[in-house]
Amino acid sequence: MLSSCNWFKDVPEVGIVLSDHFKNKLYKNFDTAVYNVVFKKHLDSLKSKFSNPNTLTNYYYSNEYKPELVTRFFVNGGLDSLENYIGRSEEHGFNPDLFRYKQLGSLLAILQANKFKSIDEVYPVIADLELNAAEGLIKYNNFVYYGSINPRKLFSRYYVPVKRPDSLSVTEVLQTKDIQKLLTDIQPSSPDYHVFQGKLSKYKADSGSKSYMVKTIMVNMERLRWKLPELGDEYVQVNIPDFSLTWFKDQDTLTQMKVCVGGKREEGYADKIKQYLKSGNLDDKPKNHETPLLYSKLNSIQVNPIWNIPVSIAQSEIYWQAVRDPYYLSNSNIKVYYKGKQVMDPDTIQWSKYSREKLPFQFKQGSGEGNALGKFKFIFDNGSSIYLHDTNNKSAFSRANRAISHGCVRVEKPLQFAETLVKDKYEYDQLRMEVNLPPIDTTKMEIYRKKMAKKADTVNVYKLKPKWFGVKKPVPLIINYITAWSQNGSLQFRPDVYGLDETLWDAMKKFM
Repeated sequence: MLSSCNWFKDVPEVGIVLSDHFKNKLYKNFDTAVYNVVFKKHLDSLKSKFSNPNTLTNYYYSNEYKPELVTRFFVNGGLDSLENYIGRSEEHGFNPDLFRYKQLGSLLAILQANKFKSIDEVYPVIADLELNAAEGLIKYNNFVYYGSINPRKLFSRYYVPVKRPDSLSVTEVLQTKDIQKLLTDIQPSSPDYHVFQGKLSKYKADSGSKSYMVKTIMVNMERLRWKLPELGDEYVQVNIPDFSLTWFKDQDTLTQMKVCVGGKREEGYADKIKQYLKSGNLDDKPKNHETPLLYSKLNSIQVNPIWNIPVSIAQSEIYWQAVRDPYYLSNSNIKVYYKGKQVMDPDTIQWSKYSREKLPFQFKQGSGEGNALGKFKFIFDNGSSIYLHDTNNKSAFSRANRAISHGCVRVEKPLQFAETLVKDKYEYDQLRMEVNLPPIDTTKMEIYRKKMAKKADTVNVYKLKPKWFGVKKPVPLIINYITAWSQNGSLQFRPDVYGLDETLWDAMKKFM
């Protein structure tokens, strides 16, 4: 195989480049066959220390083991730039030694000194420099551009698609023709990220690397490195730790309001869930109502919604309420279904005959004033049965800690949110009339009066039903978890309500 490769017939490019640079004919004695043996030996010895050993091996095998990074970037200063960027990686919160900083600097100095007495002394230096530069470049690129942690592997309820490095992206990095441009382009561009970088060293100097503010800044820098879906110029963000919903358009805020989110999981959850999985007893099942982190698109509004009560809530709450009060279901406008058919007189059900674990009923709360979802349900596709909705419990928005729901997100100003979402005056007036509000367009007042009269008719009892309203264009929605950001020149911090900062910090510590 060696004799069949054209690369071995003449002085390889690396020999010519180094010979011209140093004005030293020694490098023209570069023997590719001998170098390849050295390179493969060094690759085998360093494999276990590299983050992408298989990709590196395959790449160099397919490229006939050529030292391309040394050939392209030693003389023009590209490898010096790489060393420089890696040396400043503490600006991102990383330890430079993660990226082979010491090895890279030492090998560059040896080659730059040009004190080799024979070409055999050159081979191990070139091989090690090539491999350490490749590993350093790949890992630095991956950590700075994509983040050091894959959130989908770390968090059980993280459903935001995140772009991660793969063999193709690694190969593209190794094939770069302009290492300086690559290093510049991968630097995070978020204004918040730059503010964090400026504050990081100051906080470390003032209070140490393990202080609350340093930890909070570093985990939020990591979040900003994650490659989330492109949200576009207009999107909605729910920030769980801030208990807020913000509608952004062209970097301005269209509207902002308070929200209530899912309650924090029960203390000792991990141990308790193990016990529950062993016993199968619902009394052992710990509570976990945390709102998942997800990305979707708001596509419709259900006015006067029906609440399809989840099995978990039926077992843990509805069952006990019905046992204590036979009239609880009818008084709460909750209909009961058995094998898809409505039970016409649920007050007569003898609940003691049925175990909570195998409850054969389904429950739906009808439209109306008492509905737990209020008057509006905002729909988006997701696999967690999560949605944004109105609520009858308006007092909850005055609380400081609003992690109180079963997982869905309650919005403070549903009518305002609905108006922004439908983006159509006619549709908005139709929506208002469905919830007994007069239309903005006064020419529709006669229609409104007829609707209200129909609802007030005591002879022909009006049955309230849900009604759907579409949106002109689906609006991206991200339910996120951000505990620090920059606002008007100062840093804002929020409590780590679900403990996700702590989990992320524990995963990141080995990189510092």
